Amino acid sequence: MKLFEPLFDLVLSWSRHPQAEKYLGALSFAESSFFPIPPDVMLAPMVVASPEKGWRYALITTVMSVIGGLAGFALGALVFDLLFPYLEKFGYTEAFATSQEWFQRWGFWAVLAAGFSPIPYKIFTIAAGAMAMPLAPFALASVVGRGARFYLVAGLLVWGGARVEPMLRKYVEWLGWLFIALLVALYFVVR
Repeated sequence: MKLFEPLFDLVLSWSRHPQAEKYLGALSFAESSFFPIPPDVMLAPMVVASPEKGWRYALITTVMSVIGGLAGFALGALVFDLLFPYLEKFGYTEAFATSQEWFQRWGFWAVLAAGFSPIPYKIFTIAAGAMAMPLAPFALASVVGRGARFYLVAGLLVWGGARVEPMLRKYVEWLGWLFIALLVALYFVVR
């Protein structure tokens, strides 16, 4: 059963849409504060479709992700009591507890690592606000962590150039199922 190749084609078609940059920015903002889908699913195909714009796309993704992170921080600081039932409802309570533990132990470095962690970034942004982390270190860690992640993705795809799309298409099913298996494994390790 092919699941990931049709999804790859769909996202690749979105990445060529005239409003794709706006969609990428909106997705990047939303993912950092409340939405479950990471912007990489749009960033990567956009860079594959137009490698010459890869650095621009990485910048849009980083800036909007950090702004979304600041919105998540504000949500955590101002209305956390109203949000907590939703964290429970959507199964994020364990991830939230882990992010709190990381903040207590590592502070700034926890936010920096959150850009690459299997725990959704929005959990870190809300937790940082709820725990009253100082805003300047939070913003700096967000810029560095999120920027490193998105520029790495874009850089690898710019470097790969036009030859990346056929290669991704050839292995997208295998990579998709491998990613699902890794997520399941990480779930049990973190749990």
